[in-house]
Amino acid sequence: MEKFNRTLRGYDPAEVNKFLDQVINQVEVIIEDVKKKDQKIAQLEETEKQLQKANQDLQEKTQHYERLESTLNQAILMAQKTSEKMKSSAIRESEVIISDAKNNASRIVNEALLKAEKVERDADSLRRNIKIFKRRLKDVVESQIEIIDDIEKIEL
Repeated sequence: MEKFNRTLRGYDPAEVNKFLDQVINQVEVIIEDVKKKDQKIAQLEETEKQLQKANQDLQEKTQHYERLESTLNQAILMAQKTSEKMKSSAIRESEVIISDAKNNASRIVNEALLKAEKVERDADSLRRNIKIFKRRLKDVVESQIEIIDDIEKIEL
């Protein structure tokens, strides 16, 4: 939970910028992870293409190899399903990560706003207390001045 110090005109820009840099770094790590997964999918697709070419070469061979071809076709289908599952899983995972990041950002902003409101209320309370203190102090000083004036009248 990130906390920001207040300055004269709001939150401390350096702290806010530092926090934003942290968020950016985390998002960049997530994006890099998604890119790596996309590369892995591309590699699997390339492997799939190579298996299909091998399958075509096997079709030209004897009937004995036709049974082997059937087995390879099943393997290719499994590889396709696996690559599709991996692709959809990567997409779902990236959506969840983005959603979590948005939710966390919203929560952080809401908490910061609540804290800012509390600080503002505390500041208002302090201002009122200072005014009351000044007024009371002034009354005390004025009463002391009256006592001094009364003492001066008595000595005359």
